Amino acid sequence: MTNPLLELKALGQSIWLDDIDRDHLLSGQFQRLIDEDNLSGATGNPTIFEHSITHDTTYDEQKQQLIALGKSPQEIYEVLAMTDVRMVADLLRPIYERTDGQDGFVSIEVSPTCQMIPQVPWTRCAASGTRLIGLI
Repeated sequence: MTNPLLELKALGQSIWLDDIDRDHLLSGQFQRLIDEDNLSGATGNPTIFEHSITHDTTYDEQKQQLIALGKSPQEIYEVLAMTDVRMVADLLRPIYERTDGQDGFVSIEVSPTCQMIPQVPWTRCAASGTRLIGLI
């Protein structure tokens, strides 16, 4: 039986996963998707991360450390999400290099608190993005 994802890749379509989950990263499932299905990118958003963070015990130790440091819920979310995005970026880096930057990306949706809300300064949102880029 042929793999339809491999067929799509052969036609020039990049395969992205709209789900970043630490359990998949640590278990090797994400790497398997790269190796067997030609996964070449991933994206996450606050809803995906919220579900993963609240339903997956792989976040518990890091959450407890951040709570002990007195981090706010928003800061905890940002650190946890950025940690996962960094892990994904590390796994996708060989694809990025092999394709001369044409593929191998990870993206994260801007928090709804940063979107079109006059009370939230854009510098705060830009600072979050800068921290993320700096970590990758």
